[in-house]
Amino acid sequence: MKQAYFAGGCFWCITPTFRETEGVVNVTSGYSGGSEENPRYEDVKYQRTGHRETIRIDYLPEQVSYERLLELFLCGVDPYDGGGQFIDRGHSYTLAVYYLDEAQQQAAQAAIRALEQESGQQPRIAVEPFRSFYAAEEEHQDYYLKHPKEFEQELIDSGRRKL
Repeated sequence: MKQAYFAGGCFWCITPTFRETEGVVNVTSGYSGGSEENPRYEDVKYQRTGHRETIRIDYLPEQVSYERLLELFLCGVDPYDGGGQFIDRGHSYTLAVYYLDEAQQQAAQAAIRALEQESGQQPRIAVEPFRSFYAAEEEHQDYYLKHPKEFEQELIDSGRRKL
C-alpha cells in the first residue's frame, strides 16, 4: 500500500471523491505542512498554525495510480485560487501536494505544468516534501457519511456545488 497527501481546501469536501475510488483503501482527514505538533482543528481553521487541511490517501498502486489520484484532486479544486478554496479562505485552505519521493514530486509538477499549458493561467498549488501528518479529530473523519444533510449544505454554501 502507498500513500498520497493532498491539501484541497476543506478536507470534508474532497474526501468523498477519493473514498469512492477503486483501489483507495482509506482516506484520513488531517493536517500537514506546519511545524506545530498535534494541531487542533480550531487552531488550523483560524490560521494559528502553518498547517493546511490535508487528506492522507492509502491506496493500492496496482489498482489506482498516483497520477490518477492527482487527476481526481485537480478536478475537485480551483487550482488558480491562491487565497484558499471557495468560501474557505486563508493559508490552511490553500492547495498543496506533499510528495513522499521523487516520482510523486515529478508527477505533481508535470500535472501542474499541463494545467498551465491547457489554461494559460498559473496554478497556485504548492508542491512540498512531506514532513508530517496529524489525523484530525474523530468528528472530522468521514464527515459526509456521519452528517449527510450538513455536508450537502456545506457543499452548497461553499460554492463547490450549485443548486
